[in-house]
Amino acid sequence: MRPPLVIFLLILTLSACNTGSKEHSEPEPEWIYLFDGTSTDGWRAYNGETLPPQWIIVDSCLTFTTESKLETEFKGGKDIIYAAEEFENFELYLEWKLPPGGNSGIFYHLKEGYSGPPEIAPEYQLLDDLQWEEINNATLEEWQKTAADYAMYAPDVQQKIVKPAGEWNSSKILFTPERVEHWLNGRLVVSFVPWSEDWNERKAAGKWKNAPNYGKFKSGYIGLQDHDSPLWFRNIKIRKL
Repeated sequence: MRPPLVIFLLILTLSACNTGSKEHSEPEPEWIYLFDGTSTDGWRAYNGETLPPQWIIVDSCLTFTTESKLETEFKGGKDIIYAAEEFENFELYLEWKLPPGGNSGIFYHLKEGYSGPPEIAPEYQLLDDLQWEEINNATLEEWQKTAADYAMYAPDVQQKIVKPAGEWNSSKILFTPERVEHWLNGRLVVSFVPWSEDWNERKAAGKWKNAPNYGKFKSGYIGLQDHDSPLWFRNIKIRKL
């Protein structure tokens, strides 16, 4: 049996080691709010100069409304970007809900000067999975449904839980050159390695085979897609990795 003094000194040494490791660990990166429920500062139309009039704040939510039609032609599309800063490696979190049959998407590494975001930027798909096919009398592939890396990687249907239209969902995108992750309602549903051999094969064989600049940029804007249905977003925040 070890003497009590030896045991006491051993415990003291281990405690000191643990304390030291905590003191020297890297601090968590800080969250940057892209939308905090009070202001649309930093947001504007893709290829535009101002925020399209349909994008407004309602009940602290960034809302796309289809109730009012524009009386004059608006310069630029209705897809929007957070134009205050471009992001490279990041963790993006937001909450969203759609109406029955709703459709939208989250873009990243988005650059302007193209006809639209889909041909240039990867998209985390948002869709009313539960009713879209019935309402539109059409059948979709899994790579077209919520949380997919649209037209590239389908979500894991065994892990995926999407809430009905009118209820809030949460999404997270984690991007690094080594790994991309799509999370939906707290579950990891998509992961892949960007610009890998598999990634390039999928691009060359699929929807983006005639879009040479798709996904090539390593930094860019965060964007939200309009598909002519009401949309609601809240708690949009990002931290750099």
